[in-house]
Amino acid sequence: MSIEYLKLGNIATYINGYAFKPEDWENQGKPIIRIQNLTNSSDELNYFNKDINEKYIVKTGDILISWSASIGIYEWNKSEAVLNQHIFKVVFDKINVNKQYYKFMVGMCLEKAMKYMHGSTMKHITKKYFDDILVPVPDLKVQEKVAKVLNKSQELIDKRKAQMEALDELVKSQFIEMFGDPSKNPMGWKETTIGDSCYYVKDGPHASPNYVEKDKGIPFISVRNIVDGYINWDTAKYISEDDYETFIKKCEPEKGDVLYSKGGTTGIAKYIDTDKKFANWVHIAVLKFEKDLDGIFFENMLNSAYCYQQSQRLTKGIANRDLVLGSMKQIKFYLPPIELQNQFADFVKQVDKLKFEMQKSLEEMENNFNSLMQRAFKGELFN
Repeated sequence: MSIEYLKLGNIATYINGYAFKPEDWENQGKPIIRIQNLTNSSDELNYFNKDINEKYIVKTGDILISWSASIGIYEWNKSEAVLNQHIFKVVFDKINVNKQYYKFMVGMCLEKAMKYMHGSTMKHITKKYFDDILVPVPDLKVQEKVAKVLNKSQELIDKRKAQMEALDELVKSQFIEMFGDPSKNPMGWKETTIGDSCYYVKDGPHASPNYVEKDKGIPFISVRNIVDGYINWDTAKYISEDDYETFIKKCEPEKGDVLYSKGGTTGIAKYIDTDKKFANWVHIAVLKFEKDLDGIFFENMLNSAYCYQQSQRLTKGIANRDLVLGSMKQIKFYLPPIELQNQFADFVKQVDKLKFEMQKSLEEMENNFNSLMQRAFKGELFN
């Protein structure tokens, strides 16, 4: 089946949002849609309570495209709002196209386009580049079929992610049930600090190393590799054996230690549950501790709201955020009996086994979805 490819600029009109200033913000009126409200990185909303051109009004069901800093396509599912700059509102006024089909195809194209982003501090896709992106536009009935199949596949992925999130909430609930609210210490256990309970608090090298190919090196991780309770080795960079031996003289991460982020995104802990050799950059600290502290319990305690809020208060800087080691050592927490910590750790290990199986299933679902997307883009899904 032959398929027509059209430029995005020939499919719809793209209206850039209004350049609101902080003095325009109010406490009531229509919410202002900013990029962080689309990516869910912030629940904070600002409002606008004056008259504004109708073209900046966003209604439920409108398709929005963020083209700067965080690139992506979204469907607005909340109440009527106004659109901030760096986001396009899509107006389907040029051809008849299925909105969901458009959303899937453009989303795929935007992922590919991210490597062409411009700008050093505020990366973005230029309007000309965006307008010239080609997407397949088959017959409307085929679009509807493709959208239906992709929606079903996406729903399965979303359900699996929700199940994994529910397991994370189960662990948090078990923590509170066994130990109480860390900010209140209802059991009256001994209070301690990172500095008092850890005999080793060090960060990695302060200079960027010379990276090597994966098959010739050893993983070198930074804060971006600690994601959703995992160390993401897939995105790790690699260093030579010689650099590794040099770096671990300053800071050596080992199985049983806890990693703690101290630069950029601060206050995130991860227990090391692998024997894999690796080194870490300056933005991660390695914590080694006494035998009255279990690593899995320690990770969860440091990730509690109580400890996280302390880490944020102690973090200095705005553009270059830093939780210096001296301040990190001041973070307080309480110390339950080691037997109770071990019981909690056993519970977490059982949950992690379930999460591991779910993660494998999720990866299969995502691979299937990506395969369907590729076939749809080539016009091979329905021919």
